[in-house]
Amino acid sequence: MSLWPETAAGRTPGTLARLQQLITISLLVAAAAWLLLFWETSVVLAVSGGLLLVLGYSGFLAVEFFLLRFVNRRDPAPQPTWAQLAAAWLGETLVAPRVFCWRQPFRSRAFPDESALRSAVPGRRGVVFIHGFFCNRGFWAPWLEKLQGSGHAYIAVNLEPVFSSIDDYVPIIDAAVARVTQATGLPPLLVCHSMGGLAARAWLQALKSEDRVHHVVTLGTPHRGTWLARFSRGANGRQMQLSGQWHQLLDQDMPVHRHSLFTCWYSNCDNIVFPSSTATLPGADNRLMQGVAHVQLAFVPEVMRATLAMTGGDL
Repeated sequence: MSLWPETAAGRTPGTLARLQQLITISLLVAAAAWLLLFWETSVVLAVSGGLLLVLGYSGFLAVEFFLLRFVNRRDPAPQPTWAQLAAAWLGETLVAPRVFCWRQPFRSRAFPDESALRSAVPGRRGVVFIHGFFCNRGFWAPWLEKLQGSGHAYIAVNLEPVFSSIDDYVPIIDAAVARVTQATGLPPLLVCHSMGGLAARAWLQALKSEDRVHHVVTLGTPHRGTWLARFSRGANGRQMQLSGQWHQLLDQDMPVHRHSLFTCWYSNCDNIVFPSSTATLPGADNRLMQGVAHVQLAFVPEVMRATLAMTGGDL
């Protein structure tokens, strides 16, 4: 049996999609129940309680932005202004529910890999998309939509088990790269968000695969860890701790001169990966996008255009 039955074609939603469906529906049901329960007693109480249930996550986001402002004080990246932080908080507040409450739980199969592989034009470079922590292939829906009908093959992987070691994702990435290469005859472009960039590096390290990939683009990847990972209890979360042993081993086996294979987009308002410069690699093409939050960074039009242009197509 394949190690990777769902990922290539995106035929079934996967464990994370089902979990996020449950969370989303439960929140909506709880908010509706609160409204019905208190509407006749107090409209203000009913509406405020319902909004708190639905939008409470924005409070947690605000805490993250305050923390990054504090932790970033000694980072070489440009310090964010309060105006930039406020704009990034608002942007993340608007983007996050579209990703975690719609695309990932309910739209993860909207753009299946198999149709893109079947319609691939030989000699036209393909793309492998690698999502981050607590995400699935639905994260990439806006990117996959742009590739529809272009002749560019793609595979958007599902990295499962969700809380497994990052090293366990190597076979998933290897299978995706092999299938896209087979469909196009060319090494693919790898586009990675957050932890996905570390999974790509683990694949490169484990299989010495530099010649099998055209280029690697990372979006908000904690290449040297992130301050927030100290609170994680999962295996992959612990591996993302600042300057941890796993990172040290990864850096030892990938010399700096090989970082020219990478373009690293990062932000001074990344509410998940901070200090900000931990999302860069020495010797890579490091590109700063100021005033943009972590999930938001993956959907900035400039970032999407510049990245897809690396396929050599008119996208």
